[in-house]
Amino acid sequence: MPIGLRGVGKTVLLNRFAEIATHEGVKVGFIEAPETGNFRSLLAIRLRKILLEMSTGPVKRSVTKALGVLKSFTVQLPDGSTIALGVDPLLGQADSGLLSEDLTDVLVSVGQAAADQDTGLLLAIGEVQYLAAEELGALITAIHRTTQLELPVVLVGAGLPQLPGLAGDAKSYAERLFEFPTIGSLPPNQAADAIRLPALDLGVHYEPEAIEVVVGESQGYPYFLQEWGYHVWNGSPGSPITLADVQSVRAGVIATLDENFFLVRLDRLTPKEKEYLRAMAELGPGPHRSGDIAAELDVKVESVAPRRSGLITKGMIYSPAHGDTAFSVPLFDDFLRRVLP
Repeated sequence: MPIGLRGVGKTVLLNRFAEIATHEGVKVGFIEAPETGNFRSLLAIRLRKILLEMSTGPVKRSVTKALGVLKSFTVQLPDGSTIALGVDPLLGQADSGLLSEDLTDVLVSVGQAAADQDTGLLLAIGEVQYLAAEELGALITAIHRTTQLELPVVLVGAGLPQLPGLAGDAKSYAERLFEFPTIGSLPPNQAADAIRLPALDLGVHYEPEAIEVVVGESQGYPYFLQEWGYHVWNGSPGSPITLADVQSVRAGVIATLDENFFLVRLDRLTPKEKEYLRAMAELGPGPHRSGDIAAELDVKVESVAPRRSGLITKGMIYSPAHGDTAFSVPLFDDFLRRVLP
């Protein structure tokens, strides 16, 4: 499960995993975990599509069984929705009302159907940190069981840096079941290549000073490199791209990032939550001790603990270590100092 800040390419990796799996003939269910709590419904819809694809042509008993198990599972959907499957619920399977038990029944049955069809199942889930503790725990339990049974079911997920801690809290054995590679900013030489090489392929050269500024301004974060590359390319009259060309588009790059990357996240927050983040920004990029943030706000740590928890739940900040707080969005402190007095 790759983890990292916003804009480092986690979703791109998930898409690539799904592409490889599809090319190899593996069934793929891609889900972006919602903040709204309807993960079970989304999962059921994805699995329905996969099982119906398996049921074309000669239908094996395991596929029919899996459809019945999934039907039982959908009876328990919390939003009261129903999913058309054309089969009766399989009593005693996925109908206990305990999510960990029911989800295990579903994934085991789908895994058995996939094995009988000489294929496999890849669940690719983005924004895993938004799953409720019960949902994450149930998902880990189900994957653990399919692994024990050697069924062709694979889970790949991606999320913010707090994901390993959330997974460990949900199930203690999660650290043995998953790997959590960290995806971060590119080192300067790789960031420079990301700008220089695509242009060079098209016969356009960058002056070294121009690349140095782009790398410095973006701090090597892939999404920021992408925006800088886009604006510089469109704003430069020709080759070579000069330092002056880069400097001329700086205001446009910052305005685009503010509007399309930063502001959409700020708009989700309450005034008090914005106040908390602005205090963090005053202290710098972080991480920061909770006590230092409270001191900046001139309040007691206990009084702002609910705000901190709310911001963690919304994915705006995370705790890299006990008592520490850091932004989940790179360069967010610069943005906040620009837009909030």
